[in-house]
Amino acid sequence: MHLHILGICGTFMGGLAALAREAGHRVTGCDANVYPPMSDQLRALGIELIEGWSADQLALKPDVFVVGNVVTRGNPLMEAILDAGAAYTSGPQWLAEQVLPGRHVLTVAGTHGKTTTTSMLAWMLDQAGLQPGFLVGGVPQNFGVSARLGTGKTFVIEADEYDTAFFDKRSKFVHYRPRTAILNNLEFDHADIFADLAAIETQFHHLVRTVPASGRLVVNAREESLARVLARGCWSEVQRFGGRKEEPGMLRARGEPHDFDVLRGSLKLAHVDWPLLGEHNQLNALAAIAAAEHVGVVPEAAAAALSRFQNVRRRMELRGTAGGVAVYDDFAHHPTAMHTTVDGLRRKVGPARILAVFEPRSNTMKRGDMAALLPWALEDTDLAFCHANNLGWEPQAALSPMGDRVSVHNDLAALVRAVVRAARPGDHVLCMSNGGFGGVHGQLLAALTPRP
Repeated sequence: MHLHILGICGTFMGGLAALAREAGHRVTGCDANVYPPMSDQLRALGIELIEGWSADQLALKPDVFVVGNVVTRGNPLMEAILDAGAAYTSGPQWLAEQVLPGRHVLTVAGTHGKTTTTSMLAWMLDQAGLQPGFLVGGVPQNFGVSARLGTGKTFVIEADEYDTAFFDKRSKFVHYRPRTAILNNLEFDHADIFADLAAIETQFHHLVRTVPASGRLVVNAREESLARVLARGCWSEVQRFGGRKEEPGMLRARGEPHDFDVLRGSLKLAHVDWPLLGEHNQLNALAAIAAAEHVGVVPEAAAAALSRFQNVRRRMELRGTAGGVAVYDDFAHHPTAMHTTVDGLRRKVGPARILAVFEPRSNTMKRGDMAALLPWALEDTDLAFCHANNLGWEPQAALSPMGDRVSVHNDLAALVRAVVRAARPGDHVLCMSNGGFGGVHGQLLAALTPRP
């Protein structure tokens, strides 16, 4: 089969392309911007890439066009496909029909931590000898690739609540039909497609409806939103985790996020000693352990795998040190994720100064829906620098509770200069964005490097 993938350089569609190529299909694709590292990864797999949406790509005559959710009506190639009556489908639908049948599918859903938790779970199953397939919205460093078919019965997939395609407005995850489903957390996000939190809860309810009675839902006990989801209907076994109080049957942690016991009720099941920081990662670990247990991996073995776990790229990733200043890259963009990321770094560095460099880049943040939460998200930083580019709200006003600890810059070069002026040896500069951020990490390291 020949697939031509529209939007192939996105993390999900790029992973799908890799799976299709591994399965023996011919794969070509296009995107608005074809650039490294995804372009290098795909070309190394023998996948031909075309930049842009030219209608003449119809002449490739693939068996099916696989359409990413970046594509909208008015896209020249999509309009040509529709006019020609050519076969097309969405990425999640193709995956559900061509890769997932016959597999024990384990999904990881939630507003935060999906990529990290999916990577943890895939690694646990791999280390247990289950030879899982997986599709992750990032590159797990333990594997070095974002997707793999695997030869075993299990398949682990990051389950996104974002919409499937312009012609299918359901969340991606309703296509996957999991037997094991992690519901990690649930907050309002994606304001461009969801009117409110209740609308997202409805999509999670639709996911719950697809889990069989013999399946398992792994549910964060701290989340009232998830309790409301389950109250709308639940037909499967529920394994709760993360509650602050002892509860029969619930998995919980005792100890610091980097060094803790895993308990069920009052019974110790395992111990985790690993390099990851932050309570959010502790909760991610509990969720992954509970899901792995459902396919036969005992908690002790799952915890042992975590001791060898390397986090995904762009999750508190140290990009380098220059002039005595450490520069980190993190994917955090929602205020809650930013808050937990800063908290994790604070636990690591103690009283050392943290300089946060961030851009409100997601559709939700560009709209300003959560602007009022930014001072809280950054409360444990010493200084903060905001890149305010094409925002529909005034960041200086939203960040005013931080006083002179924050500065706003429309120009990235000016932001870099401001950070360099403020930084001093021993500082930790934490860059947070869900995009490339204009290569700010490299610019900072270059500017901070002492000249001979």
